Amino acid sequence: MSNDNGVKLIEVGLGERSYPIWIGSGVLPRLGEALKRVSFPRRIAVVTNETVAPLYGEQVLSALRQSSFAAELIVLPDGEEHKNLESLNFIFDELITRGFDRGTGLIALGGGVIGDLAGFAAATYLRGIPFVQVPTTLLAQVDSSVGGKTAINHRLGKNLVGAFYQPRHVHIDVDTLATLPEREFRAGCAEIVKYGVIRDGDFFEWLEDNAQRIGERDPACLIHAVRISCQIKADIVEIDEKEGGLRAILNYGHTLGHAVELLSGYGKVRHGEAVAIGMVAAATVSSRLGHCSSADVERIRRLLSALGLPVRLPDFAASDYLAALSRDKKVQDGRLRMIFNRGIGDCLIEDVADPERTIAPVLDSLRNEVDQ
Repeated sequence: MSNDNGVKLIEVGLGERSYPIWIGSGVLPRLGEALKRVSFPRRIAVVTNETVAPLYGEQVLSALRQSSFAAELIVLPDGEEHKNLESLNFIFDELITRGFDRGTGLIALGGGVIGDLAGFAAATYLRGIPFVQVPTTLLAQVDSSVGGKTAINHRLGKNLVGAFYQPRHVHIDVDTLATLPEREFRAGCAEIVKYGVIRDGDFFEWLEDNAQRIGERDPACLIHAVRISCQIKADIVEIDEKEGGLRAILNYGHTLGHAVELLSGYGKVRHGEAVAIGMVAAATVSSRLGHCSSADVERIRRLLSALGLPVRLPDFAASDYLAALSRDKKVQDGRLRMIFNRGIGDCLIEDVADPERTIAPVLDSLRNEVDQ
């Protein structure tokens, strides 16, 4: 990691497909400068949504035009329920009718839904055109914008149709978090906690000490939290780009979290909220398997609660959760692959041969708890 005029720079090292991450406060006007450095195509479609477009659309277009890029907006409806084939086809329709060819590029301006949609559109349009991530939500800044996962949802499961496709650049301005609704901001905190649990005990302790400042959106705190999160993810992606092994640890809390989202109906529970619930469940199972202590579980639960996140499982039947888990992408040969924390700051990947015996009792106990 290095500094460039107040910008924190992180390099995701993937050989010819390596790319920089810029992190800072007030760096959105430097987007054109950043894209020139990576030789991005001169004609750009900026894919965004109806919420973000009025906030940052013109600012991004202006920054690009000042650096001699020709840019225009493609605006989608807002919400997880629109992360589907219909929205993908809308992007394709706009690109085709406006004459975008292989010498053009896309920018994803928004949260995780826009990043996934625009990234998957870039991966598949004309067999692939370059794209850039400009994440405006905390969850997207620390997680979904880095690493090249793109996807849409299917009615039978989340992210079942997608591709690994790396961006040319990731441009993170923490000032965009000032306009983020409180619920969305808190949802993004879940992924930050995840990095501390699975990879960095010192970072987890820093989060415990600074939970209030993070909740107050202190810029220096946010830059530090985003930087550490992105660095941890970049380090993992460099080792295992396509989730053949180590990268699977980034799914900590996501296995049950996806089940919560599916059963609740996409958009009803925020992704980060579901991950928070999933982390408490994973930590509880970890404790029962002897991988961590009950005190570790309580620290995780307490930090998530301090950041305003839910820790109680929605009241669906254990059989419904198990059915949703059986359709998870991480099921192979009938065995559910889960990530368990080893204390705080380390983790392991383990196949669960009998989820009904191992997980169902935890589901029942968590559903019967009250929020801490």
